[in-house]
Amino acid sequence: MGWKETAEPVLTRMPSVQRPEGHVPFKRKLGWTAGILVMYFFLTNVTMFGLLTTTESGDFYGQFRSILAGSSGSILQLGIGPIVTASIVLQLLGGADLLGLDTDDDPRDQILYQGLQKLLVVVMICLTGLPMVFASPLLEPDPAVMQSLGLGRAGVESIIFAQMFVGGVLILFMDEIVSKWGVGSGVGLFIIAGVSQQLVGGLFSWSSLTTGATNGFFATWFAILFGDASLPGSPLTTEGLNAIFLGQGQILALFTTVFIFMIVVYAESVRVEIPLSHARVKGARGKFPVKLIYASVLPMILVRALQANLQFLGQIMNSQWAGMPTLLAEYSDGQVIGGFFWLIKPIQSPQEWMWFAGTVTQDWYWVLARVGIDLTFMVIGGAVFAIFWVETTGMGPEATAKQIQNSGMQIPGFRRNPQVIEKVMERYIPQVTVLGGAIVGALAVMANMLGTIGAVSGTGLLLTVSITYKLYEEIAEEQLMEMHPMMRQMFGGSE
Repeated sequence: MGWKETAEPVLTRMPSVQRPEGHVPFKRKLGWTAGILVMYFFLTNVTMFGLLTTTESGDFYGQFRSILAGSSGSILQLGIGPIVTASIVLQLLGGADLLGLDTDDDPRDQILYQGLQKLLVVVMICLTGLPMVFASPLLEPDPAVMQSLGLGRAGVESIIFAQMFVGGVLILFMDEIVSKWGVGSGVGLFIIAGVSQQLVGGLFSWSSLTTGATNGFFATWFAILFGDASLPGSPLTTEGLNAIFLGQGQILALFTTVFIFMIVVYAESVRVEIPLSHARVKGARGKFPVKLIYASVLPMILVRALQANLQFLGQIMNSQWAGMPTLLAEYSDGQVIGGFFWLIKPIQSPQEWMWFAGTVTQDWYWVLARVGIDLTFMVIGGAVFAIFWVETTGMGPEATAKQIQNSGMQIPGFRRNPQVIEKVMERYIPQVTVLGGAIVGALAVMANMLGTIGAVSGTGLLLTVSITYKLYEEIAEEQLMEMHPMMRQMFGGSE
């Protein structure tokens, strides 16, 4: 008996959102998507009961929060972290062909894969949440709650973990609802929501309107121009220029944000178009686009999630290992400032690498080593995960050839055979996948090093622009198929 027969009774009984039996009207899809988005914002503002909120503690995910969504201290503390980590495990197992699942043609294997994914998400919720609550000084239970309920520390920590577990399961099913009943994917929607919120705050926030807030870009320059604030020096001095470009002026951050937006939109339009013609309908022609960013920017989530888990491991080791060697890691106020975990920590702002401006205390060669490690990790990791993403999501040469064959199309000048089409696709897809993944990784590091508006990470900004662009394309396609039902049959949609 193989593992599939052993695990089948459990995996097939995992709760799931029922698929629509027929075609879901476009307006209803928008309704489901908007409803889930409202629910997401609501849950990110629900603080976990029993948590001490007055302590000045950092966020475990911190710099990765913009791509892992959720909100620190809320019921969605974990965000999409468990979903992404489970996807990494499945991608690695699938890439090594250790699962033996045919998710393309076998309905039974498809059900097993979905059940296995949900089970892994639940496991990751526990593996991430348990040490975060019980082994971490950053999530402190409220002594007043312990006293009023008559429970010890462990009891209130159990209540906090239960809420975190419920939030992790909720975001899993919210993602499934959007994927089956809405437009796009829930994971992408949550990333757009979180990053957009940070961008709007970074542009328009006003400290006088919200307690504890900092001025956004426009409020800062309004104060500078009308005398309510001043630069530390003349704009012609080094101090003044640093304040304008790197400090409160955020000119460099604004330039980086606009540049990343433009370069991603441009990269999405760069493509190799393979001509197609219908085998039976004379004159019916089309094109199969192989985009430069063929695997999309979503594999970057997997790379950054892997880095986030490594930093999370370092924080847990620091909280539990009193005599941890400084060669491994050195922490101050919950932030790593030296050692191996500092070297593998991603660069997030100009202040973390500009040793010549006096913004870092480490020697210049250690700073350059950290930049080199981050760039290597992102470029190589982006290319590797892009390959895994293409192969596991049915975008590889073999799967694409089958889709073209089943649609009745063929490549002019070639025999109408899946193997022939696959060989043509192999000339473009693997190379473009690796190149696109590496380019996206390099862009993400560049955006982090230069900084962005609202302190959004470069990866988060790349993801938001790319996902929004694809969401726009999907909405346009849905509208087209809504107006012309025959188009839905050509794309394999339901009636």
